[in-house]
Amino acid sequence: MNTEEEAKGDAPARDWCVYLLTCADGTLYCGVTKDLPRRLDMHNGRRAGGARYTRGRRPVTLTAFTQGLTQGEALRLEARVKKAPRNAKAALLSPPREA
Repeated sequence: MNTEEEAKGDAPARDWCVYLLTCADGTLYCGVTKDLPRRLDMHNGRRAGGARYTRGRRPVTLTAFTQGLTQGEALRLEARVKKAPRNAKAALLSPPREA
């Protein structure tokens, strides 16, 4: 049990999201957040902040995302996406299809 909530027996907050952006130059950017609309505004310069990587590659568009994760799950998934080949990144964020 890592967090105070888990120590109390409460379920960990599942409000984290992993997202994949396509930049204007065709490159991809992956990140995690609890507030995706705010983070997209930051990446596109409509709010202060955002990653240095996306500042010179605007506008960025949302390509894929997965939500409903704990912080730890989100960080592990982000690492997997960043290590994956380009053509497999979006598939890692797509929900599994029912058979």
